[in-house]
Amino acid sequence: MADSPNIKPDAHRLIDNLPDSASWDDLAYEIYVKQAIEAGIADADAARVLTHEEAVARLRGRTRRAS
Repeated sequence: MADSPNIKPDAHRLIDNLPDSASWDDLAYEIYVKQAIEAGIADADAARVLTHEEAVARLRGRTRRAS
């Protein structure tokens, strides 16, 4: 795990930005959102993306098969 980035500064920043009334669920949600955004950025950087038209075509194909 030597290649793992130090997440502590980001974790501290995330926690510091939560309201004082935040719950564990709020923290878990914020972590999930951060991970999802980072995964999306990595996919975009690696050109693992679809155009809007391609995404709509895939969804329409799935909807037709499910009917």
